[in-house]
Parts: sequence; structure tokens; C-alpha cells
Amino acid sequence: MTKITNFFTELMRRYLPDPFVFAILLTLLTMILAFVVEGVSPLQITMDWGDGFWKLLSFTTQMAVILAMGYVLAAAPLVDRLLNLIVDRVHTPRKAIIVATLIGAVGSYLNWGFGLVIGGIVAKKLARSVPGVHYPLIIAAAYSGFTFYGLGLSATIPVLISTEGHSLQSQMGIISLRETIFSTPILLTSLAVLITLPLINAALHPKAGEKIIPYKEPEQVNTQRDSVLDALHGKNNFAARLNHSRVISYLIGALGIAYVIGHFMQGGALDLNIINYFILFLGIILLGTPINYVEKLNEGIKTIGGIILQFPFYAGIMAIMAASGLVKTIAEIFVNISTPDTLPFWGLISSFFINFFAPSGGGHWVVQGPFMIDAAHSMNASLAQTSMSVMLGNAWNDLVQPFWILPALAISRLKLQDIMGYTVVMMGWVGMIYMAAVLIWPHVI
Repeated sequence: MTKITNFFTELMRRYLPDPFVFAILLTLLTMILAFVVEGVSPLQITMDWGDGFWKLLSFTTQMAVILAMGYVLAAAPLVDRLLNLIVDRVHTPRKAIIVATLIGAVGSYLNWGFGLVIGGIVAKKLARSVPGVHYPLIIAAAYSGFTFYGLGLSATIPVLISTEGHSLQSQMGIISLRETIFSTPILLTSLAVLITLPLINAALHPKAGEKIIPYKEPEQVNTQRDSVLDALHGKNNFAARLNHSRVISYLIGALGIAYVIGHFMQGGALDLNIINYFILFLGIILLGTPINYVEKLNEGIKTIGGIILQFPFYAGIMAIMAASGLVKTIAEIFVNISTPDTLPFWGLISSFFINFFAPSGGGHWVVQGPFMIDAAHSMNASLAQTSMSVMLGNAWNDLVQPFWILPALAISRLKLQDIMGYTVVMMGWVGMIYMAAVLIWPHVI
């Protein structure tokens, strides 16, 4: 196992560029493919790219908000104390790897934004407190739990197609969550990953005598200026008392939670906006005062810089893929060799490759979904299984998609090359489970 991880780690350090450079190179590759494979003119490709660049701006903002506010929620005193209780009971490196994986997985199952940040936070805490932990591995292990997003409560495609009025309702109707993430095969798949992935990750830890990279505290920042300002402002003047008022936080937090309750009582859908809304006001309550929330949010904003910079590039890539017909061509290759029972398997494989170009679950579904649904209809294959296979391909590829690793890199202060060698191995294991799941699924119901 050590030889495998060393091979991939060295490979990534030599050849894997920064995530932003990766996005630029992927843009150029998509343009070349659109020209060579689909015969689209360079001018038209450039126009499609530019036209699509800002089309997902609203979604980019939603993602940035959920990550920043998810960081605040994960760093709230109540959550922090709970994490410390867990960390205090861990004393060996391999156990630390297992715990980091489990917390990242459970957090991602509940909500993908929360899972992305809480995994990195607890991994950093464990690396600080447990001697001998290989820091790049524990960050990669915590991030690997992100694959549970595709199996969980915020899995984009299953949640979307279960919502009244979704964009493909005329083609496929409404697919209940009981047929996708709450179906017996997917619940069993979740259990299989939850049990085995932490053990695989623990097995990747360097053995005694092998090189270990420990966590190092960042250089201390001179806080003398901040201390002077705090002394000047104090907490006794009227403005400071408002800033530190728990009454204000609890009042506005209660109003926000009341709206969420009313939203669902009136039949409202569980979408990204309502999730963001809930996380915002829950965070305000848990942080206790407005100024505490602002300070933690400022910390969280550091995790979203790469998202804001890079996602427009991926939006441009998705626009080229859709306008040129590349998505249809890629999916058609796999559909043409499919049967009703194997369509979900080839949907999984095609989704894995498409996700390099379209890492957003929602955007991914927009470009691949219509063709997959048409194929399912023509073969009389299960719409639920076909849709879920696209979601699983998305979640599988996310383990090696540099875009989604950005928050973990921001929290850990590591480079992509430091952890990608480990996530490649994790991706291989998770892929075997997902492939087995979609192949067995048609035969168990």
C-alpha cells in the first residue's frame, strides 16, 4: 500500500499543476475537443465560452455562501466543544485517520458544504493533538468523506428530481427520494463506504520508520495593533454593547428559524437557498453575538477564494460542452453499448469523465441528464437508477476533482500535490463500490 501511495504522490508532485492552472488547461482541452470532435469553429467556441462564463454566477454565489457559512457553523463554540471531546479521545495516528474520515463523511451526508469544512477543521485538530500523524494524509482522509454528499441529504440530482417543477419533469416526472438516496441498495452502498473507506485510509498511513510530515503551526501574526484597537473600543460603549449583544443574535436567529419552519409547513422545497438560509441563522444563534459571527465569517471567507475565481471557468467549459454537443457524444459512446441493466453502470462511468469538465452536480445534470433520461426511456430502463448513477459518478470523480479540494487546501495550508496522491487511491476504492452497487441494483428490486 505504501508503494502505491508513494507512486501516486510523487506523480502528482511532478505533474499536477495548481487547481487554477488545471482549470485553464481543461478549458483549452475542451475547446480543442469541440473543434476536432464536433467540428465547431474556433470563433463559435470562443463565443459559447464567453457567453457561458457568468451563467452560473448565482450558483457560484450559493456555493461560496454555503462554504463560508458552513465554516462558521463548524467553528461555533458548541460544535467546537463537541469536536474537542472527540479529538481528546484519539491517541493514535491510524485512529485519527479513521475519525477524520468518519466526521467528514457524516458531515457531507448531512450537507455537502458543512462536510467539506468540518472535515478539514477536525483533521487539523487531530493533527495538532495526536503525535505521529501524517498531516497530508489526514487532510486527504477528511476530504474523502465528501463522496458521501452524493449519497446523502443534499445530493443535488436526487433532491432536484424529487422537487415539483424541476426542469426535466416533463421528461421523467417526479422521482421520490425513496427510489434514490433512501432506496435499500443506496443505503447499503452508504454503509459499505462508511465502514470500509476509513479502514482503507488508515492503512495508507506511513509505517514506523517511514517519512511522516507533521502539522506545523503557522507563523504567529503580530496582534499588537488589534490589541490596541480592542483597548480603545472596549466593550462598554453603546456600539460595542450592540456588537456583543446576545439578545440581537438570538432574536434575529429565532426569526430566521421561524421562517424555515414556516417554509416547510407551507410545502416549500428543500433547495440550496433554504439550506443556506438555515445555516446562516443557526450559525448566528450558535456564535452568540453578531461580532463573533462576523469574525468567524471573515475566517471562513479564506476558504472560498478559489471557488469564486475558478467556477466561472467551469461554467464556460460547461457551456462549450453543451453547445458543441460534446456531452452527448461522450454519453452516447457509453449508451450505445448499454442494455437496460447496464445503462446505470455506463451512466456512472460517463458521469465520472464528464465531471472533470462539469464539477457542479446541478450543472452536470443539466448537460448530461436529458440525454440519459432519453436513453432510459428508449431502453425501458429505471429512471431512478439512471439518475442516481449520474449522481454517483459525480461524487466519485469529486475525490480527484481539484475544484472541490480547494476548501481543504485553504484550511490546511497544503498544496494540491501534497494530498492528491492519496485521494487517487481513495477514488479507486470508492469507484469499485459504486460500480458494484449500480451493477447489482437492477437485480435486487
